[in-house]
Amino acid sequence: MTKDDRTLGFYTQEASAYASRGDYLNFKHIEAFLALLPADAAILELGCGAGRDSEFMIGRGFSVRPTDGTPELAQAAEQRLGIPVATLLFADLDESETCDGIWANACLLHVPREDLPGILAKIHAALKTGGVFYASFKAGEAEGRDQFDRYYNYPSESTLRAWYAASDWADVTVTAERGGGYDGRPTDWLHVVAIR
Repeated sequence: MTKDDRTLGFYTQEASAYASRGDYLNFKHIEAFLALLPADAAILELGCGAGRDSEFMIGRGFSVRPTDGTPELAQAAEQRLGIPVATLLFADLDESETCDGIWANACLLHVPREDLPGILAKIHAALKTGGVFYASFKAGEAEGRDQFDRYYNYPSESTLRAWYAASDWADVTVTAERGGGYDGRPTDWLHVVAIR
């Protein structure tokens, strides 16, 4: 299982700037995700960044366990949220049926293509039966790097579906949407909701 040091290096070096970005106002994907969960759901957030999404979910009364692969961002999230935030690389997730929901907004898009089916299998194992998993990806046809030298797997919808098919999901829904990103450029996004 590989990790991309250049991508992690970006988040380490830019943690303060990244954490101080303005919050977006569109929470429709979190709202849709939370609507699929029971009121007492235990949620694991992967790649929580500065903690914005965890803060929103906690504010809605959910039990959230935020994690990030960059210690500096985990620390920033911990300061924002006032709860422990673990440093966790996706490859180190090793749980069995502990979560009702797993939220991975704009983070698994940094996982090398050859590693993603294995990461999705780990996420599948961590979910309880009927658990809900959300992830978002920048769409494309071939892996590559952005202007900040961050690695992206840039999948097409058919590629994404093939990666998810390697695990036994009960249902996988993919929606395409135009949006933006840290680089300020228009971006084609793929949003995936999978049910174990």
